[in-house]
Amino acid sequence: MSTKVSTPEMKSLHFQPRKPATSTGDKVVGAVSHTALTIWTLIVILPLLWTFMSSFKTSSEIFASPFSLPAEWKLDNYIKAWSEAGIGSAFLNSVIVVAVALVIVMVLGAMCAYVLARYTFPGSRAIYYLMLAGLTFPIFLAMVPLFFVLKNMGLLNTLPGLILVYVGFALPFTVFFLFSFFKSLPHEITEAAALDGAGEWRTFFQVMLPMAKPGLASVAIFNFLGLWNQFLIPVSINAAGPRVLSQELAAFAGQMGYAVDYGALFAAVSVTVIPVLIVYVIFQRQLQGSVSQGTSK
Repeated sequence: MSTKVSTPEMKSLHFQPRKPATSTGDKVVGAVSHTALTIWTLIVILPLLWTFMSSFKTSSEIFASPFSLPAEWKLDNYIKAWSEAGIGSAFLNSVIVVAVALVIVMVLGAMCAYVLARYTFPGSRAIYYLMLAGLTFPIFLAMVPLFFVLKNMGLLNTLPGLILVYVGFALPFTVFFLFSFFKSLPHEITEAAALDGAGEWRTFFQVMLPMAKPGLASVAIFNFLGLWNQFLIPVSINAAGPRVLSQELAAFAGQMGYAVDYGALFAAVSVTVIPVLIVYVIFQRQLQGSVSQGTSK
């Protein structure tokens, strides 16, 4: 009869986790990927930092020493861009237009995606494929029809008309993005809500919509970026109306001619970029959560 001798050395040897073997190819791939990410980060961050730093300089300082720090950190360029160039009123118009359009498109897009994903009725697939077709349609081809449609409705060169076009522009992407989120939610939850006496509206707003919060946050960020930076639509259908930020920024750069005040221009660009960075920093956790949730399913 044999007895097993257990020593602390044998226990530590037995329970010691095995380190995964790293081959030379893995090291090369890791080094190349990290190098590429570092280069890409520098390409993205350095121009933003240079623009922000130049917004505190005068034009003579920018040309004399473009990469040096400002002699004085003053807000004169921001005051000039905000008041004299009309960036302040255009910023307010952009906030109103994008905020209202974003709320409308998120509510309508979530409701449409939920119905198409959870219910089967005649024509449901056709509606979904028409939404997908809207993603492939170039927006500049719709400018002339949109111009006459808004003119006949009395909404040409108005902020409500611009909001309406923004909603139609962002709706197909919103439905396409949220369709997979609502499709993946278990049907048992809907049945449990129905057994508890919840109707269709209560089930959607109080049960299903909170479960799709990561997808809602992600598509809201993408829609915000697309609508905030939109230039073709405002120029085409809002040329004579209250200007949004992208329009005013282009007009500010063009009206200077050859006597460009680069410090004020960089300040106006910073005013345009900073809200986008703030929104991304606030909602980056929701964006990362939606990506990880999508990859795990």
